[in-house]
Amino acid sequence: MRKTVLLIIVSLLASYTGLFAQGQPLVNAIEVKGLKRIEEGAIKAKLSQKLGEPISQEKTNEDIKSIFKLGYFEDVKVEIESFEGGIKLFYLVREKPAIIRIELQGNKKIEDTKIREKISITPGSIADTVLIQDNAAKIGRYYEEEGYWLTNIIPVIKKISENEVTLTYQIEEGDKVKIKSITTEGNNNLSSGRIKKVMETKEWWLFSFISSSGYLKKDQLDADMERVRNLYFNNGFLKVVVGEPEIVVDKEKKGMTIKLRISEGEQYKVASVDVTGNKLYDTDTIRKKITLKPNVLFQKNILEKDMLAISDMYSRNGYALVSVVPNLTPDDQNKTVQIVLGIEEGDKYRIGRVEISGNLKTRDKVIRREIRLDEGETFDSSKLKRSYERINNLGFFEAVDMVPKPKYEDKSVDIDVRVKERPTGFMSIGGGYSSADGFIATADVTQGNLFGKGQYVKIKGELGGKTSYYELSFRDPYFLDKPLSFSTGIYRHHREYIEYNKQAYGFYVGLGKSLDEYWKGDITYNFEKATIDNIDAGASSIVTDQAGTSTTSSITPTITRDSRDSYLDPTKGSRNSLTLTIAGLGGTNGFIKAIFDSGWFFPIGETTFMARGRLGYSEAIFGKKLPLYERFYVGGINTVRGLGFGEAGPRDPATGDPIGGTTELIFNFEYIFPLSTEMKLKGLTFFDAGNAYEDFNNFGKLRYTSGLGVRWISPFGPIRLEWGYNLAPKSDESSSKFEFAFGSFF
Repeated sequence: MRKTVLLIIVSLLASYTGLFAQGQPLVNAIEVKGLKRIEEGAIKAKLSQKLGEPISQEKTNEDIKSIFKLGYFEDVKVEIESFEGGIKLFYLVREKPAIIRIELQGNKKIEDTKIREKISITPGSIADTVLIQDNAAKIGRYYEEEGYWLTNIIPVIKKISENEVTLTYQIEEGDKVKIKSITTEGNNNLSSGRIKKVMETKEWWLFSFISSSGYLKKDQLDADMERVRNLYFNNGFLKVVVGEPEIVVDKEKKGMTIKLRISEGEQYKVASVDVTGNKLYDTDTIRKKITLKPNVLFQKNILEKDMLAISDMYSRNGYALVSVVPNLTPDDQNKTVQIVLGIEEGDKYRIGRVEISGNLKTRDKVIRREIRLDEGETFDSSKLKRSYERINNLGFFEAVDMVPKPKYEDKSVDIDVRVKERPTGFMSIGGGYSSADGFIATADVTQGNLFGKGQYVKIKGELGGKTSYYELSFRDPYFLDKPLSFSTGIYRHHREYIEYNKQAYGFYVGLGKSLDEYWKGDITYNFEKATIDNIDAGASSIVTDQAGTSTTSSITPTITRDSRDSYLDPTKGSRNSLTLTIAGLGGTNGFIKAIFDSGWFFPIGETTFMARGRLGYSEAIFGKKLPLYERFYVGGINTVRGLGFGEAGPRDPATGDPIGGTTELIFNFEYIFPLSTEMKLKGLTFFDAGNAYEDFNNFGKLRYTSGLGVRWISPFGPIRLEWGYNLAPKSDESSSKFEFAFGSFF
């Protein structure tokens, strides 16, 4: 649009002769004319020409520029007139028209609603050229993300009246362009496969529709170039140059080739690593944090970890603004590099205010009680990190940010806790399948954050070919606003085991207490009445002796240490628990049952290695019975994958069917890797070993399986699809099993 600036220079007109007798006249009034939608105060706040000051041409010129920068006006003028012994200054503006309607034309492959979600311009917005073009670019980037690389977006503005226009985005979609190949040139030391492995941009393949890969996203490709550079830096190539990718679309405009040109340079080794600027800690103490040693290839990632370790050592002790800056001096002749880490320690800081925002439903106290930093105490980065983990593990938020805001004047750090809530109430009707229970129909109503207090209530029903289960449960993690948890529930359960059926109902009540940051103790009382019936003909006395109805009155103390960084998708830390159930003080059944469960997670780059072991023991006590359903059944998706339910353990001598054991030993090993970070989709390979035993007969003899799996953290919870291969199948066992489960991964 045309912009006109009219500067009225104060001149010696006859009518103003008296005003200039004593020099430049004073500005006694300022008025803005022509405003329709913009507040006058917003304009006056930008003016440098003030009341009571002499008129200044320089200031009025700057004021016109400032008003234009607001983006709301297409014309600004300045005029003056005499007023009360001085002058009155007028800023005459003409506002840009408002957009009364925004239309999309030409889009057939992407719906209007999806495009509108990506743009920020709305009806009522000022028809600002920059804003209009910026949103055209947003639409274009969205089409690129969806694979329509050759899409053209043209904004068309139509004048309706002096103050109103319509905006139409004309969209020429074109066809989707798949990435047919990614090629590299100049990489003599690192293979193309290794380079492409670090890139998020991938070639199109059969399952690209799942991972959304195979199409070019410009922002992602730009980030990939930095990943490729870092790959070389991590292998000693200090002077690598990665050129701008060349993108070539084929004649049919259906596929593209991306070519990377790389100049590797020479590999450099570390000559020495020194530190300077350290006063709080001596050099020997800091050197203990440095793992990058002389005479090895330079590795940027190791150097960054060392810098982070040094920074962390300081920030755990209040030095919130510590800075570690590397200075690299290459020796081109010897192909070595000297590294000097310059440390700027800064001052010691304390915690200022802790502010919480974004929690529309969750009460402040639910979040605040998870924060491990108190106002006034010394800043500690480890406590800040732990606070983030605890808030995230509540499961109430899809995003958690903890932003430190230093206040230099009083040496304090305010903490802004920003959360974005996710739905915690669900009503679902669905189904699933597992090898143990067959097909299952499910329905449940869950509220994981009742009244915003962090309380949990659930009504659940399952109905399947082999099992049915109904439960009403409640849990309060901070009972009576104290660090005590309270849980209770009632349930009814029917299950078809291999040689018998169990029908039961019961209730439980439990209390728990946090012992320290990672340790917790719980104790639960459970009463259950169960009936064993439909026993197979020919079943052994182990089964037939338990026919009929029995009751179990038990108490179960548990102690747990859980240091996982995430309960839903852990990458590091461990969970260790010891559970002991004692039954027999009342009821017809009497037994002791102990389970030790230990799982450890180790990060390896963006992947994770998990090792888990379980040891279980049970025995009848008080001259009473150990129920069949309290025995250990090993085999299936939650124990040893690739085996059927109970196949790894004792069998009925009469029928050969699994009957469970009184002891168990299980090991699980997993290597977990990302398939699609965007979709929270992961793959894994696993190796399982385990067995159940009658007392300690043959204890230590294991069954072995291995396999593959896919895990998806869906909006409705974790989903597991896993295929296990039986490494030594018996005559009545299958060689492999495919299993599906919905629920937690660990």
